[in-house]
Formats: sequence, C-alpha cells, structure tokens
Amino acid sequence: MNTMKRRTFLKGTLAGGVVAVAAASGLLRPAEALAAGWPKNAFTAKGMQDALKDLFGTSATTASKAIKITAPIQAENGAVVPITASTTLPNVEAIAVVVEKNPSPLAASLDIQGAAGYFRTKMKMGQTSPVHVVVKSGGKLYSAKQEIKVTTGGCGG
Repeated sequence: MNTMKRRTFLKGTLAGGVVAVAAASGLLRPAEALAAGWPKNAFTAKGMQDALKDLFGTSATTASKAIKITAPIQAENGAVVPITASTTLPNVEAIAVVVEKNPSPLAASLDIQGAAGYFRTKMKMGQTSPVHVVVKSGGKLYSAKQEIKVTTGGCGG
C-alpha cells in the first residue's frame, strides 16, 4: 500500500515538473493569450457574408474546382456532421467552413501557414443547408459548396 502512494506521488511530481518546465520555457501560454487570436466577431456573426468579412476582411470569393469537400449528402444526425476539406491550391493560408443556414454560420476556421491544405472536423447543422469551404490562398479567397440534407431521426424526412 505504501509503495502505491509513493508511486502516485512520484508520477504527480514528475508530471508537475514537466508542466512547470514547459510553462517556464514558453511552450504553454495562459488561456487568455491563446484566446486573444480567436475571431469572436466572425464566430458570432449572424450571416455568412458578415462572418467572412470579420474573418478575412472581405467576403468576395471565387469558385474553385481545386477545393474538394467530402461530406455526406444526407446527414442522419445534424449534431455531428463529418466534413473533410482539401485543396491543391498553392500557398494555403487558411481554411474556413461556413454553414449558410446556421444561426451562426462560421462552423470552423483554421490558420495553416506553411501546411498542406487539408482539414477534417465534425460540425453541427440545425437544418438542411449549403455548406461552403473557403480557402485563403495567395491572399485571395476561393470557395466550393455542397448541399447537405439534415434528416430527423435518420428517416429522410
């Protein structure tokens, strides 16, 4: 019994030490600092155009076949709709997923400087709606859209 308490104490001490070193070296930042870059106005906007304008400074997009959306045509549960967005556009800076008919349309936003243009998540949809994927590439906005039907109870109605 005494050995178990000592092991638990040592594990806790080791874990605490690792966290302290990470915080001291700047690897961990306070939640306020992490939230400072959060685009609150974009996520609380009531319309798609306003959300894009708050997020990117403009809502003007160009349709692009270089953006691929992989999502169900019909979602049985609007609370967890999987979506994958990928693009072959060069110099991808950001990807956003916008659900046109949601009360707050911006479902996800990801800054990906220097990474591949790929994003996968699950989103909530209140009703059947066009879903737009907006990619910022080379300082310009490109988009693709797909209609996703949300069913009640998975019966297609």
